[in-house]
Amino acid sequence: MQYAETILDLVGDTPLVRINRLTRGVAPAGNAPLLLAKLEMLNPGGSVKDRIGLPMIEAAERAGLLRPGGTIIEPTSGNTGHGLAIAAALKGYRCIFVMADKQSSEKQQLLRAYGAEVVLCPTNVAPESPESYYSVAARLARDIPGAFKPDQYWNEENPKAHAATTGPEIWDQTDGRITHLVASAGTGGTVTGITRFLRGKKPELVVVGADPEGSVLSGDTARPYLTEGVGEDFFPGTFDPTSVDRWVRVSDRDAFAMARRITREEGILAGESCGTAMVAALDEVARIAREEPDRAGDALVVVILPDGGRSYLSKLYNDEWMRAQRLLESPGAVVRVRELLSDSHHGSDLPDVVVARTTSRVGDAIELLQQYGISQMPVSEAAEGAALDALVGSVSEKSLLDRAFRDPTVVERTVGEVMERPIPFIPTVASLDEAFGLLSDGASALLAIEDERPVGVVTKLDLLEYLAHHGARRD
Repeated sequence: MQYAETILDLVGDTPLVRINRLTRGVAPAGNAPLLLAKLEMLNPGGSVKDRIGLPMIEAAERAGLLRPGGTIIEPTSGNTGHGLAIAAALKGYRCIFVMADKQSSEKQQLLRAYGAEVVLCPTNVAPESPESYYSVAARLARDIPGAFKPDQYWNEENPKAHAATTGPEIWDQTDGRITHLVASAGTGGTVTGITRFLRGKKPELVVVGADPEGSVLSGDTARPYLTEGVGEDFFPGTFDPTSVDRWVRVSDRDAFAMARRITREEGILAGESCGTAMVAALDEVARIAREEPDRAGDALVVVILPDGGRSYLSKLYNDEWMRAQRLLESPGAVVRVRELLSDSHHGSDLPDVVVARTTSRVGDAIELLQQYGISQMPVSEAAEGAALDALVGSVSEKSLLDRAFRDPTVVERTVGEVMERPIPFIPTVASLDEAFGLLSDGASALLAIEDERPVGVVTKLDLLEYLAHHGARRD
């Protein structure tokens, strides 16, 4: 028979899974870094914080700080509380967890389900305020006899747990091939502990920190934000700033949108901090491909996904709440690129994608643009078809006109001599908001892809025409 003695024996050994659909178009096909996600939501309590609960309790027991019948008191965003509550339930300790009132109702209810007591404090107060959840937890720990406050923000058992478990797991699971680590930070214990171990094995490891806008960890000015569980308005003692090589600062809007994309495109029910980390991970994948193309194919990026989405069903996955927070206010946020393509191609004989060849005459490419009434098209080096890895450039009506006006003989040259950079890719499951963002950032068009093949070209005019006909749509 195979079984664990207690649920605590099942903490850790979380799997790595390849991120597939989210990476499409982020880096050139065939030379993109491998992106793997460590699924910490598969811990028994649903988050990476399960790893530190028992070690902090057992260290306190050894030091005589926590005795039978004692009370565990901790300020938490919820996840550390869950890890402590599971261990406390088996060991017979009373638990009181102090939370900021921005934390989801699911997190509060889950703590109560484990038998813990929950005290809520206002979010928008300074850490030193007597009303802050740090101050209230400290007061309760001082006033309640037999109380112990693990204090994850200053407890060295926090990063030690990750140096002892999470880091070695990643090293073994990647067979030592990991080159880049991406992690969000709250207490900083996760990224500090993992980095401490991995850099002992591979000093050249690159570590990217993901931080919400409004968190001081990445150097921003402290201000309120909605993303739960990551970022801070002070520097915890469990965080080693030297562990992070570069930071990616992520807005609430981008974090929440990415968490939803992780769920819908990868089938991984993700929390808000996962969205924060994934934005940074995709940014790093793109940076590697852009700045280190010769080594991109050998790069292996591991991103830590700290918790799952079940704790955020009333917020992140509630459209009404999202709209109330102005995080889902545009009709383009819920409409997919595939719907735009279906609408624009309805009743049309236009092929899905018209492709020019690198060896074709520029004059022939101009005739193709005129024949189909289009303004731009991708260029392929293949003799036929439109395989993604063969798309090497693009041509547009504007650029060809500029060249032909200055030098009429250009029409006799090959397309490969005059083509511009490739049209950026966008998955058909991406939202119109994402398409708008890329087009607004300078892209003249977007190549929509599905199942590793191009299925259409999206231009600013396409987007404008769709919104003109469907602008009132909200769901």
